[in-house]
Amino acid sequence: MAMATDISGCGIVLPADWVSLPVEPSDDVRGWSKTTAVELRDRSSAAGYDIDKASLRKDLRSRAEDSRSREPVHAFALYPDGFDFALAILEVSLIYPDDTVPEITLDWLAETFSADDFGPPEISRADLPIGPAVRIRQNFASGTRSRRRPGILMETLTYGVLPTGAESALMMLMSWTLPGLSEEMETAADSIAETLTVDI
Repeated sequence: MAMATDISGCGIVLPADWVSLPVEPSDDVRGWSKTTAVELRDRSSAAGYDIDKASLRKDLRSRAEDSRSREPVHAFALYPDGFDFALAILEVSLIYPDDTVPEITLDWLAETFSADDFGPPEISRADLPIGPAVRIRQNFASGTRSRRRPGILMETLTYGVLPTGAESALMMLMSWTLPGLSEEMETAADSIAETLTVDI
């Protein structure tokens, strides 16, 4: 009988306007945010946009620190030319079976990673190059630090994948809060999910 093994690493391919966030505990987030802000500002300037480097640096640092708190394997933020804030975040995580969940299934992923904050989630199945997946499209209330400001609607698209030959699962989550981008973001997430690879 063939032995299933754990995933030792994973890869993903994103368009050029996605910035890789530093998620390792040893990464220098402050230094990275300064350097990356200059690079993104220069890229926007070359495209004819004038953006504020300080705002960009602050947003980069905030996004990196927020992603690090969830300990993903990879995290990225979408900064198109002309924007000093990220339009979307994409994180890739690995989930390993344990005593409480000895076998990870697509049904378990769909149940565990879906909620009905704003109506029932849209759940469907997909076949990705690395294996079968569950696709979950849903919205959440994203909390704010101020009591005076109402929560923001956070839209998400999650892929839970069971890579062929592995006991572990791979999760890809894209989230965005700017209204009116649903169709573009879903299309982007679907195409990015096709690029996922794993090392077993």
